Amino acid sequence: MKLRKQPLLAGALLLVAQASTAQTPPQDVDARAASIVSQMSRDEQLSLLMGMFPTLQRKTLPADGQKGAGYIAGVERVGLPSLREADAGLGVASPMHIRPGEEATALPSGLSTAASWDPQLAFQGGAMIGSEARAKGFNILLAGGVNLVRDGRNGRNFEYAGEDPLLSGVMVGHAIAGVQSNRILSTVKHFAVNDQETGRNVLNSKIGEAAMRESDLLAFEIAIETGQPAAVMCAYNRVNDVYACENDFLLNRVLKGDWKYPGWVQSDWGAVHSTSAAALAGLDHQSGYVLDRKPFFGALLKTAVENGEVSPERIRDMSYRIVRSLVATGLLDHPAVPGQAIDYAANAATSERAATAGIVLLKNDGNVLPVTAQVKRIAVIGAHADVGVLSGGGSSQVYPVGGPALELKPTGMSAAFSRITYLPSSPLKALSQRFPKATIVFDSGDDIDAAVKRAKDADLVLVFADQWSTESEDVPNLSLPGKQDALIDAVATANRRTVVILETGGPVLMPWKDKAAGILEAWYPGSAGGKAIVNVLAGDADASGRLPLTFPQSETQLPRPTVPGMAAKTNAKGEVTYGLLSGLKEFDVDYDIEGSDVGYRWFQRTQAKPLFPFGFGLSYTTFKYEKPTLQGDDGLTVSLKVKNTGRRTGTDVPQVYAVVPGRDGKLVSRLAGWGRVTLKPGESQVVKVKLEPRILANFDSAAQKWTIAGGTYKLAIARSASDPVLTVDLRLKPREMTP
Repeated sequence: MKLRKQPLLAGALLLVAQASTAQTPPQDVDARAASIVSQMSRDEQLSLLMGMFPTLQRKTLPADGQKGAGYIAGVERVGLPSLREADAGLGVASPMHIRPGEEATALPSGLSTAASWDPQLAFQGGAMIGSEARAKGFNILLAGGVNLVRDGRNGRNFEYAGEDPLLSGVMVGHAIAGVQSNRILSTVKHFAVNDQETGRNVLNSKIGEAAMRESDLLAFEIAIETGQPAAVMCAYNRVNDVYACENDFLLNRVLKGDWKYPGWVQSDWGAVHSTSAAALAGLDHQSGYVLDRKPFFGALLKTAVENGEVSPERIRDMSYRIVRSLVATGLLDHPAVPGQAIDYAANAATSERAATAGIVLLKNDGNVLPVTAQVKRIAVIGAHADVGVLSGGGSSQVYPVGGPALELKPTGMSAAFSRITYLPSSPLKALSQRFPKATIVFDSGDDIDAAVKRAKDADLVLVFADQWSTESEDVPNLSLPGKQDALIDAVATANRRTVVILETGGPVLMPWKDKAAGILEAWYPGSAGGKAIVNVLAGDADASGRLPLTFPQSETQLPRPTVPGMAAKTNAKGEVTYGLLSGLKEFDVDYDIEGSDVGYRWFQRTQAKPLFPFGFGLSYTTFKYEKPTLQGDDGLTVSLKVKNTGRRTGTDVPQVYAVVPGRDGKLVSRLAGWGRVTLKPGESQVVKVKLEPRILANFDSAAQKWTIAGGTYKLAIARSASDPVLTVDLRLKPREMTP
């Protein structure tokens, strides 16, 4: 029996219909694109296949260009506009710290949005940054980061959506759909298995096909089905010995073959290594060629066609895929014109809603939170909470409205293009506005003894701690940098009513966990982050976030206790390089260690107890699950009653895990679907969760099919990957799906 794949299966939040970028039937889009390309000369077709990098080529940027990440000249004769690209995973980014006129609204980090488990919020965030991009005249956003968090030390984890392929694919897919609802284009990136920054240009990701299909590729597959991105950006790294941007298996066989992807493949900036080999393997466009060794898709590609190495049909296909995306998104009929008005206040409110929903309450001993009016003296300590909130570095960095609250220069390899940037949304100011009658004092935390003295005099202590991460570097370990662990330990020892608020790019260790009364994970909370944090501290919003990744107790619990390649030293300062133009030698990263059992599945396999499990998060109220039943002809819809049994309105995220036989025959729990519901005290609601059938399956590499073994499966209705509450049996006949 064959089972049809379904593009989005996470509760009732199916937003693809409203996010559709074109109501025109696909066959009409195809025909229109083909007609346009048929009118183009070969030189015009070739002109679409290579782009500039305005940041480094400003002197040669055409008059209709923008200071952004990329520029592709249009073909006016046939009505094709120039394409102006902006880095924009978390907002319309400011490349290489170019400043004038580039202020924009910053969303919270990708991990924060993923922690909301709310596809609608992801869509709204994408729609917001897409609207700002269009208003600024950009028509392609380099958004859609869906790489799995295989290592919590990856410097770009904050851009992504966690460790689970279903959660990541659904959340990122909705963000892409939100961007493209503005009739502009979005990418999905970085394809594929691009899961660390150290040596990213030279490393070789080693992983078997089945494991890759069930993990990293499944996240991309779901994101593409959900968001229908205009382009796929291939990655820097090698995958099984072949560069991602000339990898026939990834680009031709999987993406364009198995998944029937109709858009185009563009390179990451500096990720192209050949002409004919890349073109024939499925690369359609060389981006930012100035960072490559050669302009491979310029005159060299034309020569390759003339020499018969690349066929004219392949050039037509490459250009057709680009034109088709312009038609399908609606950009061709609705060009983006710069200089439009932007409602930054409304956009900040969108960012605030997303940040508030993504904050995760990890500990709340003695109901130390929410803060009440009875608290008269509050000490706020550390992490520059008096001026702003931290953001992640690299190409996703947004120059905020009003300018940064604080900028510090890093010392590592990223110093050439990154700054440690605090966005101007002060938690201290927001707290003072929310509790005007309380005495609130701030201490930088630089002097631990002085901070301890402040803490002893307070009714409540709020310690802010941060961990900066950035594109181009991995963090060396999961400890908070500097003396922050010692600060928290000393302050929490001095005052047991200490709450720690973490602004981090991923998981961190917490040697002080047992001493702190409360712990909030606020991630990088974006343009309105200070207000969002206080929303949760004060209980004006429930603590509704749930972890999109596992927090380990130590690095020894990870599949690779040290970051591969991290020990390499390539300059006089002893700094670790990420490989770009550096001479770092090639090395392998073995992802077959965990295979498809990423994150919480690895912890299950090794029976290791995490610090905090995937899916975990406390609320200010309590919930009860009742009466789970299976519905639908295939039984893949779980219906359950959720009741708020507490005294406050709150939001719950019931999660459904399928207990299935893994590749080694041992049972493993996999997230198969979830719901999200907000209830008043005493209120009940039936939540229906549609399960993703590929989560119940294993990929058979020999047969090139997804297969579900017949039998009885346990479905666990859970509060986290480690906390099943109820189970229900699902009986399935043997089934298969083609990829």
